[in-house]
Amino acid sequence: MARLTKAQREWRPGMKKKRRSIKVMFASTVLTLEAFVFLFATLSVAGLYGDELGDALVWGIGLGLSAVSIATCALLQRPAGYWIGWALQVVLIASGFIDYYFFLIGALFAAAWWYAVTKGAQLDAENKARDQAQSDWEARNSAPEHDA
Repeated sequence: MARLTKAQREWRPGMKKKRRSIKVMFASTVLTLEAFVFLFATLSVAGLYGDELGDALVWGIGLGLSAVSIATCALLQRPAGYWIGWALQVVLIASGFIDYYFFLIGALFAAAWWYAVTKGAQLDAENKARDQAQSDWEARNSAPEHDA
């Protein structure tokens, strides 16, 4: 018999499902795409400058940044996750000193990160207000049950 998760054990009929955070979903998407950018950047830098910088160093840093980018998705429920996300944006922009194309790529990802965080927070606030208005309306308009 399969074990139930905590959410499954605590569920009761009529319970409303908790709404997922749009901010977390947007930010996770940007970080996941950025992990691929770090991976492909590693391939590029290893091919162009691997002999000068050392292949092990290039691959270690590149794959490490890719792994940190993916791992940060799990931390987006806490403020530290967003600080790490901003640090990753700075690292991607700063990698432009190795290959100048990364200045453009880093700036575009920083803009996408900023948009994901700000617009996601705005949409979460709107959803919270909408949910509150809906529950207020349901409380006002629910008919009392009478036993006949």
